[in-house]
Amino acid sequence: MTSDKISIQRSKSSLWVQAVRPFAFSASVIPVLLGTVAAMFYFPGDISWYLLPVLIIAAVLFHTGGNLISEYFDYKKEVDRKETLGGGRILVDELLPPKQILNAGILSFVVGFALGLILVLVRGVDILYLGLFGLIAGVFYTVKPFQFKYIALGDVLIFLAFGPILVLGSYFALTGDMNWNVIWSSFPISFLVVGILHANNTRDMKYDKQAHIKTFAGIIGIKGAKLEYYFLITGAYMATVILVVSGIVDWYVLLVVLSLPVAIKNIKQFSKASFENPKGIAMLDVQTAQLHMQFGLLFVVSMLLSALL
Repeated sequence: MTSDKISIQRSKSSLWVQAVRPFAFSASVIPVLLGTVAAMFYFPGDISWYLLPVLIIAAVLFHTGGNLISEYFDYKKEVDRKETLGGGRILVDELLPPKQILNAGILSFVVGFALGLILVLVRGVDILYLGLFGLIAGVFYTVKPFQFKYIALGDVLIFLAFGPILVLGSYFALTGDMNWNVIWSSFPISFLVVGILHANNTRDMKYDKQAHIKTFAGIIGIKGAKLEYYFLITGAYMATVILVVSGIVDWYVLLVVLSLPVAIKNIKQFSKASFENPKGIAMLDVQTAQLHMQFGLLFVVSMLLSALL
């Protein structure tokens, strides 16, 4: 194989990494891990560990499919343009053909759904309902007839899909059990995953208005958007304290405070956001995703300690 071919292959690989946006995969992996340690903490019976790889791969494939299909339809609807800051820029910069992105997104959903059928065979139709919610949320986030992103329902949908639904679905797949405490324990990371989306939508507020789409950030304006971000970030920590005080989780989970310096840094940066200068928070969605990962890993490790000690 020549060096030129190797260079081309590496270039292609890097383009697909850019399109998929793996920096945000913590949003799908952390909930699965949380559902797993919740199974260890709350469920007294046997755990079906062999299903864990299926859960993780299916969750990442659904997430990948959602990212790629959103990339395609945001481009087609001219939400993402040359002058905008959002998306993976893989299409607006003409780095890959649009049809390839769409087909890869569809394939990701098809393979993810096929893997999900393994869970249905083991746990029955209840897990299918949870999986269908994730499929609908991912596909119709930007696709007609719903286009949840464009009608200011993205925040609610993402909160549910990457919080209670995915955490409870993972727990149920591993145990066959339903437990309300698992749902409550998902709320802290649910706040943070919406924080990722909200940082993205606030940055794109000016461009979304030009594209005639509505996000919750665009509806409440820059002042309201700042208040929402402060609420989402601080809400993750406040919800954790409530979980501890109520006895739903052990005090070990307070280890999440180790991520506070990153949270404070992000809040300070967001406070400087302005409608006319979105570049000031151009990377805050990535930084919020990093906070989600740090907070989420601390939460998961804390729950693991609670289960083992």
